[in-house]
Amino acid sequence: MAARVLIVEDDPAQRRILEEMVKRFGFEPVSVEGGQKGLDMLAGASGGLIELVILDLIMPGMDGLEFLERMTAVRGHVPVVVETAQGSIETVIKAMRAGADDFVVKPISPERLRVSINNLLKVNALTEEVKRLNKKVGGALTFDDLIASSPAMANVMRLGRRAAQSSIPILIEGESGVGKEMIARAIHGESERRGFEALRY
Repeated sequence: MAARVLIVEDDPAQRRILEEMVKRFGFEPVSVEGGQKGLDMLAGASGGLIELVILDLIMPGMDGLEFLERMTAVRGHVPVVVETAQGSIETVIKAMRAGADDFVVKPISPERLRVSINNLLKVNALTEEVKRLNKKVGGALTFDDLIASSPAMANVMRLGRRAAQSSIPILIEGESGVGKEMIARAIHGESERRGFEALRY
């Protein structure tokens, strides 16, 4: 599934240009016309699927800097590329201090934007994997840390959450390599057992 990129830009023409660029790079664009609508999108049901934000700094109403300041409370950290017509050092420093990860200057070079998006998505994926592995090692892995989209795995995770609420012994069966250890660790991490040393999986 292609990474979903949120475009927050008040200029309709610039939005369309960015949408086409993002599609050409192989990602799925979702665009909104202002900062508040961008926050609403991140806070909504599909907000968890947004993997990166392209943000205009100069917008009426809520500008890009205010958006950056409020975004963390809404969704936590999402990589952000800010776009600005002002290539000044001061503008870039303000945006970076507010939480931006990279910047591009209008008119935007497609190659520069493509490299920025790819790099940030790779870094973010590695960061999330490190967090997940740290949780796994510390016995704090939960079902929220597992990535699964099939109906069968959704059912396994639902049963696993129920098992985590129980204090009875749990037997997990399945072929080699299907993820029994990860399910066992997630049950352990979500149950009252998490305060004790994990059993051998």
